Amino acid sequence: MTAVREATVPELSDVMNVLDGAVLAADAATVRERITDDDVLVAVSGDGERALGALVLDGDHVDAVAVRRRRRGQGIGTALVEAASERRERLTAEFDDDLRPFYDGLGFDVAETDEPGRLWGERR
Repeated sequence: MTAVREATVPELSDVMNVLDGAVLAADAATVRERITDDDVLVAVSGDGERALGALVLDGDHVDAVAVRRRRRGQGIGTALVEAASERRERLTAEFDDDLRPFYDGLGFDVAETDEPGRLWGERR
């Protein structure tokens, strides 16, 4: 079983490990600041100790969402976005075209951007 909750500062290295493992550009100082603002969610294993996924918000924008490679396809990313959606009236995200099915499945309205291969999504 997986639980989603706000990340804590002592979990910064676990959050960065998840983000780095997904090859997402994330600055540790910025993520730490967002943790203190309660803008970072973490999905943890049933024992509550292992970070399986993380989501970083910048206001209502999903800056990053990542799940450990071995745990992908198990609904963890969906749980993170759903938990973020409960905290915000709307969510936006910019993402690569290959992630469109993920965001479509979560009810985001998706549009192309000026950058080839990049999309923009919004969920209310």
